[in-house]
Amino acid sequence: IIQTNEAIIMTDPNWLPNEIEEIKRYINKVKGDKQLYIIYTHSDFDHIIGSGAFPEAKVIASKQLDENPNKEGSIQKIKQFDKGYYLHRSYSPVYPTVDIVVSADGQKLELDSITMTFYLAPGHTNDGLFTVIEPYGLFCSGDYLSDVEFPFIFSNYEDYVNTINKAENILLNHQITTHIPGHGSTTQDQEEIQKRIDSSKYYLKQLLHDNGELEKYVSREYPFFEGMKSIHADNKEMVKVVNQGFSEENNLI
Repeated sequence: IIQTNEAIIMTDPNWLPNEIEEIKRYINKVKGDKQLYIIYTHSDFDHIIGSGAFPEAKVIASKQLDENPNKEGSIQKIKQFDKGYYLHRSYSPVYPTVDIVVSADGQKLELDSITMTFYLAPGHTNDGLFTVIEPYGLFCSGDYLSDVEFPFIFSNYEDYVNTINKAENILLNHQITTHIPGHGSTTQDQEEIQKRIDSSKYYLKQLLHDNGELEKYVSREYPFFEGMKSIHADNKEMVKVVNQGFSEENNLI
């Protein structure tokens, strides 16, 4: 949660009801007459699950998230999750209504002393969004570049490759001090940030011609791999239909 003289900014408030309530208490404590902004990194249900708890917020998200044709599907997943774990919430889950639509890379929003620069980040889903917050050097990457998850390619392989390359360019073009992923650990270690990029690039490249060695790699690098094996299998199925003209050299190196 970031505060300026005029605004409070947060991203993807979630997850369990008591966690949402704790976030609400903190926001109410510090908010005063400041405007609350929420950045949604993508439309996976676990990232929009807190939306209904903050009706006063101005929402920032990608054009693709705003135009999602299956908004109700995301809400149904929230309801199924809560039913499956016997959870009650003090608010009704709603799909975010986007106030500030990001439609192009490099789009900026200035709030008091802060400048946010946005980059479209498809591949994991088609509606992903990167945010760089300056002058603090924060890079919010959503469900990319995690230290606990290999690439989950739910949308498009080629888009995912391009998005990881975009992340590397962000490091070159901005003074990034802190990387904040949607899952896993925040880090200020520059070598660790680069390692996360390199690991994603390696996984994506090897996925095209995997003979079984890639599974050994991810099982070593990601301690929770056993619970994610089905996603790796789905990724392998996805790349079978990748256009044969797709150039590894131009897009992955």
